[in-house]
Amino acid sequence: MEVKNPVVLRSCGRSLKRVALLLALATAMASAALAADPPSRGKVHRVGFLGAANSVAYAPQIKALRQGFSDLGYVEGKSLVIEYRWAEGKYERLAPLATELVRLKPDLLVTHGTPGTLAAKQATTTIPIVMAVSGDAVLTGLVKSLARPGGNVTGSSLFLPELNAKRLEMLKETFPRLSRVAVLVNPNNPANVATLKAMEQTARSIKVELQLIEVRGPDDFESAFATIAKGRAGALSVYEDAMLLAQAGRIAELAARARLASIGFREYSEAGGLMAFGANFPDLWYRAATFADKIFKGARPGEIPVEQPAKFEVVVNLKTAKALGLTLPQSILLRADLIIE
Repeated sequence: MEVKNPVVLRSCGRSLKRVALLLALATAMASAALAADPPSRGKVHRVGFLGAANSVAYAPQIKALRQGFSDLGYVEGKSLVIEYRWAEGKYERLAPLATELVRLKPDLLVTHGTPGTLAAKQATTTIPIVMAVSGDAVLTGLVKSLARPGGNVTGSSLFLPELNAKRLEMLKETFPRLSRVAVLVNPNNPANVATLKAMEQTARSIKVELQLIEVRGPDDFESAFATIAKGRAGALSVYEDAMLLAQAGRIAELAARARLASIGFREYSEAGGLMAFGANFPDLWYRAATFADKIFKGARPGEIPVEQPAKFEVVVNLKTAKALGLTLPQSILLRADLIIE
């Protein structure tokens, strides 16, 4: 083959060698960077978890939280340590438990529910707090706004007033002759005020009377259902309170014994309640790990927007319906994301 311009070829050869050298240097630097732990993985991240109920009742949520961390690359015992504290449904224990966790100097706190998040916020203004889920975070003063929370709290928040008002509408749609609904209320939950106000407004519009029944703990359930029976309520509504969620099975059992149609959150229907309308709690807890990961990597909680669930589920327990001798309308069954038979 004829070489017409060897000078040009020699010049190109030297250029190619320089490019190859630069590429090799860049590759070496990239490999060195990958060999070193990323900032969020370069230490053991310590998380303090403040639970309002107990580990048994919240096992699915805790499993989802741990899976969220695992999927992000955190290994418990190596790059992640979680210290758990549970109030066992006694909200007066939340404040001292939060203080106890703060003394351990964790990198951040994870909690759930309005009472738990308020207790964590009162215990520290410097340690970041991730709420796996809470009632309306703006109305209860947990954050300044959803877009820019400010302070040291972020996470996921539910619009409990609208959610619980919708449940009343579903009960009325299912049972058009319904005139009185009992509502289990934990008076120790600050999220009650706005929730009950919305429920009362909806109740008036659909011509249903509410019977508010206060329960502070599991010991109150027997007397609560005796009061419901005396008031002749035709149905029961159970809302998202950590203590009530932890006692979902017990409440469903008492409702069945009283032959009450009832509605609540998914876990309640799965435990035997007739219907549910609400968010997927394990999914929200899984997302809590993402908030924590952002904070571990340097983000400020006050600048991480609070999220709200985008999807709500309808669950129908046909097994319970049959046991109560109830026939549910097709309009409800067609909307169901899950039918338990």
